[in-house]
Amino acid sequence: MGIIRRLKVTQRAMERAMLGVSLRNRIRNVEIRRKTRVTDIAQRVAKLKWQWAGHIVRRKDERWDPKVLEWQPRTGKRTVGRPPTRWTDDIKRVAGSRWIQATQNGGIWNSLQKTYVQQWMSIG
Repeated sequence: MGIIRRLKVTQRAMERAMLGVSLRNRIRNVEIRRKTRVTDIAQRVAKLKWQWAGHIVRRKDERWDPKVLEWQPRTGKRTVGRPPTRWTDDIKRVAGSRWIQATQNGGIWNSLQKTYVQQWMSIG
C-alpha cells in the first residue's frame, strides 16, 4: 500500500503540473481530477491486477503461472510476526476461497472486479 500511496502522490503532482497549479493555490484534488479527467492510478492498478489473475487461472496450457498462485513454501523457518499477504489472499477477500472457479464465469468475475476495485480504493 505504501507504493500505491507514492504513486497517487506522484500522479497528483503531475496533474498539478499539467494545469500549472501550485500547492500554494490550495485547490482540492477532486477539483484538479475533474479538470484533467485522468484515471486514478490505484483504480487502474487494481483493475489490471484483477484481470491478470483471471487471465492466468483460465489458461489451459501447462505453464507455471497458475501453479505459483497457490504455491506455499514448506521449508525453512518462518519469520516472526504476521506473514506477508500474497496476491491470492487479496483476491480471496473479495471472491472467496473458490475464486478459481469464479474466474470461469465471466459475468460473476466482472461483477466481483468492481467490488475489488472499490475495496482497493478505500484502502489506498
